[in-house]
Amino acid sequence: MFTGLIQAVGRLLAREARGGDQRLRFGWGGLEHADVALGESIAVNGCCLTVVAFDAEGWDADVSNETLALTTLGTLPVGAAVNLERSLLPTDRLGGHLVSGHVDAVGRVEAVREDGRSQRWRFGAPAPVLRYVAVKGSIAVDGTSLTVNAVDAGGFEVNLVPHTIAHTRFAELAPGDPVNLEVDTVARYVERLLAAREEQA
Repeated sequence: MFTGLIQAVGRLLAREARGGDQRLRFGWGGLEHADVALGESIAVNGCCLTVVAFDAEGWDADVSNETLALTTLGTLPVGAAVNLERSLLPTDRLGGHLVSGHVDAVGRVEAVREDGRSQRWRFGAPAPVLRYVAVKGSIAVDGTSLTVNAVDAGGFEVNLVPHTIAHTRFAELAPGDPVNLEVDTVARYVERLLAAREEQA
């Protein structure tokens, strides 16, 4: 599990085909890694990946065809910035919201406009994702925990404060760029509980 609070911005350093899928190498980008261990989880743009090798410059993850096809990792160019977050410890503060690292869909940046010292961002999203998005609810965009300010049939809007822009890959995104989306886990359970109640009625 993750919190959606990005700890560092790294880079995709290399992409290597291996046995039908791929191994990706990422730079640390300032991510604290003195105690990193093989097999631990690191979220890359909201995708939970497993560390299979590491050194002082970066770390490697094997990525399945499923993940490559259903997230932005499949088309991410070498050199691109990536949001990084190590997995949540039981003693950590939950400053964002519970993020599983299981991407629901790929959305797209549709517009960015200034809003005081912040920026108002609009993302297009598929209808199956938007059914779980609510005003003042949470959503993870490229692994970043954000609060929804508006939602309609085609997408949703959030405000990004200067700190978020400066410390995530949003500083390098523009309209048209794809992003990974993960809805709030609570919304899924609410839907399932309501469906179960209707089945029992």
